[in-house]
Amino acid sequence: MIPESAITERFVRASGPGGQNVNKVATAVELRVDLARSGLPDDVRERLERLAGRRLSAGGILLIDSRAHRTQAQNREAARERLAELVRLAEVRPKRRRKTRAPRAAKERRLETKSRRSRVKAGRGRVGDTD
Repeated sequence: MIPESAITERFVRASGPGGQNVNKVATAVELRVDLARSGLPDDVRERLERLAGRRLSAGGILLIDSRAHRTQAQNREAARERLAELVRLAEVRPKRRRKTRAPRAAKERRLETKSRRSRVKAGRGRVGDTD
């Protein structure tokens, strides 16, 4: 759905445990997606920007980082799957909220409870002097 021209990949060395391999092989992937060139509809792109949160740069570039696997291919596939999942979530239109009103009986119960509570509290005042 997103053209390859909008996606760039950069392979970097992963951090953490892994022995010699972690110091020699660039297996972690940074997937960068230019949302302006992504070809996504405006409403989907806006929802995707909201979903991206901190992963979105000021220039409108979405950065997805994957370093969970030991091979470049697996990390690349994981990053692309995460991108696809984000796009799938962004495609779902939120339901429009319909305004509703509280029933009259509920309002009356609330007001009755308030007045009852008010009477209880009013009865807690100091007892007046009886001279």
